[in-house]
Amino acid sequence: MKIKCGFVAIIGKPNAGKSSLINAIVNEKVSIVSPKPQTTRNNVLGIYNTDDCQIVFVDTPGLNQTHNGLDDYMQKSIKGAVTDVCAVVLAIDITKGITKQELDLIDRYYQNKTPVVVALTKTDLVDEKTVFETLAKFMPLSEKCEVVPLSSLKHRNVKTIVEVVSKFLPEVDESERYFEEDMYTDKPLRFIVAEVIREKALYYLDKEIPHGIAVSILSYEESENIIDIDADIVCDKDSHKAIILGKQGSMLKKIGHAARVSIQKIVQKKVNLNIFIKVKPNWKNNLEFLSSLGYNINEI
Repeated sequence: MKIKCGFVAIIGKPNAGKSSLINAIVNEKVSIVSPKPQTTRNNVLGIYNTDDCQIVFVDTPGLNQTHNGLDDYMQKSIKGAVTDVCAVVLAIDITKGITKQELDLIDRYYQNKTPVVVALTKTDLVDEKTVFETLAKFMPLSEKCEVVPLSSLKHRNVKTIVEVVSKFLPEVDESERYFEEDMYTDKPLRFIVAEVIREKALYYLDKEIPHGIAVSILSYEESENIIDIDADIVCDKDSHKAIILGKQGSMLKKIGHAARVSIQKIVQKKVNLNIFIKVKPNWKNNLEFLSSLGYNINEI
């Protein structure tokens, strides 16, 4: 039996809705979501499986300038993700409009003969007139890209973008699937757990500590009925540690509770989660530490 099978990169500016889209496509918690830019730091695979199709979506960090070792790694990982893919999905936040950078990307991939599908995200936040006016702006680019307006939150047109992308995939024998049919990501549970903790920290800390934290899993012990997890939230400064801890530990408790609830939904088991705070100055430029967090520094 022949199936459609291949890799597709999802790229776009920070907060364009890439992670929300990949989670909606796969219908699982694959990539964390936050209102902060550069929430996604690593290329995360979301695997869409049906009887006649396997699409491996690569969620990438937001397109941005580099300021430290971590930023440099994230931007290099985007370049790696779009190499030898069958197509690129360019997520554009319809509430922000279209920028020259995004138009240049469409042109660049067209010149390289890489199919581009533009995902106009967050259409639930605008009226129909805005959607039609934005679509009209893409009319002159009809030879260079296909455009799908969608809402990941409302699950509107998510299936449509999968159908459009699948047109660009090669047909292969069913035995040539890259991953087993029951897999929805290539990341181990330890990685997903760390990312969920970071997601909750970013949510509750809001703008107080932008990009200044990482999460390191110290231990992960699973028994039949419970999973015991110890983790560090790593920050740059003692002043940040005080903010993360909160008055009488209130902020850390809030982060821990929210993370535990989300992790239990993913693992379908009771979770005992202990979170500590560690100060590690300049950790974003410490390549050895970044590697210990799971960033494949030497592969970029």
